[in-house]
Amino acid sequence: MQKGDTQSVSEDICPGFSSLAVHAGQDPGTWLTDSAVVPPISLSSTYRLQDPTGVAADTGEETWIYTRYGNPTRSCFENAIAAVEGGKYGLAFSSGVATIFAITALLDAGDHIVSFHDIYGGTVLQFNRVASKLNIETTFIEVTDDETTIKNAIKPNTKMVWVESPSNPTLKVVDLQKISKIVHEYPDIFLVVDGTFASPACQRPLEFGVDIVMHSASKYINGHTDVIIGVLSTNREDLFKRLKFLQRTIGSTPSPFDCYLANRGLKTLPLRMEKHQQNAMALAKYLQSCPRIEEVIYPGLETHPQYEVAKKQMRGFSGMLAIKVLGGKKEAITFMKSLKLIQFATSLGGVESLIEHPASLSHANLSDKAGLGITDNLLRLSVGIEDTKDLIQDVDQALKIAIPEV
Repeated sequence: MQKGDTQSVSEDICPGFSSLAVHAGQDPGTWLTDSAVVPPISLSSTYRLQDPTGVAADTGEETWIYTRYGNPTRSCFENAIAAVEGGKYGLAFSSGVATIFAITALLDAGDHIVSFHDIYGGTVLQFNRVASKLNIETTFIEVTDDETTIKNAIKPNTKMVWVESPSNPTLKVVDLQKISKIVHEYPDIFLVVDGTFASPACQRPLEFGVDIVMHSASKYINGHTDVIIGVLSTNREDLFKRLKFLQRTIGSTPSPFDCYLANRGLKTLPLRMEKHQQNAMALAKYLQSCPRIEEVIYPGLETHPQYEVAKKQMRGFSGMLAIKVLGGKKEAITFMKSLKLIQFATSLGGVESLIEHPASLSHANLSDKAGLGITDNLLRLSVGIEDTKDLIQDVDQALKIAIPEV
């Protein structure tokens, strides 16, 4: 592949996160034309080779061969993801759950996973119903950075520890640096953090010694509710090479068009996250004062049990919050259905505000939902970028319909 003169955009050149989000991975010399400012969508499934081996004779580097192996549009996005995470390597997959599957495929039959209970329901399903069939066992523990609890769960065959912070859907936060130090006392174990709820704009787990950070990039990174895509980043060359092999052989690669859209969304991530957080904080404070609300869970509130940890390791508190309405399932569902601006729908991280009932949808398959705090009156809010006063008015009118008397 012939490339023009390139300039590596790194934190040395763009120390600011917003500058990285706009410029990292976007050098025109890195795709098949040297002049386009915006990365083109390379739709070709195959490429003309310089050598039968697919290796450039002049550089000894692998050229573009076949889009499942590598694609210019995807490469731009993957490089950008690595940059905004502060990582050396980035990979994109066809969905968040495809990313989870690829990471889990690093394990062998007979290996063991330690995972939090309070995580995305799809991850639990993969560990319980897919990994288990491959003779990979999982021990679920409470969301904690307590050394004794974590070490008691680790077995001689443990190979992976899986963490979410903030967790889905109860927004619990753990000290990532503390957990990293605990896990890395065991040389054969790697630590994974699902950072979907925070996004790289609010938290960069690799900075705290985490081995792999992954996201459902369908959410905040893309930010417009029109792409299904997953990403990961790591600083470890050994893990990257194995994951790159799995990406190619499993074939769970995203389309060039999806990479283009997600790459475009990434450029405005810092701006969107500022508004998401502004709205979430305003709504959380309003709901705290509302007699129709039993509890408000938001890491940016000083009342959050792990507020100090969140303040220490997060650059922002994101736009996700959870609430428990006064009453039970009936009141919760009536409230959701009475909303006019906020959409009653699953997913999160888009510009529009969404609300869902985790016990009925995203976490319906968990056996001990109530024990994990996923009660019938718990609702998960993905706060969008609408006008703050409109969101508060919408919530206020819906609560008065669902709970007319307090």
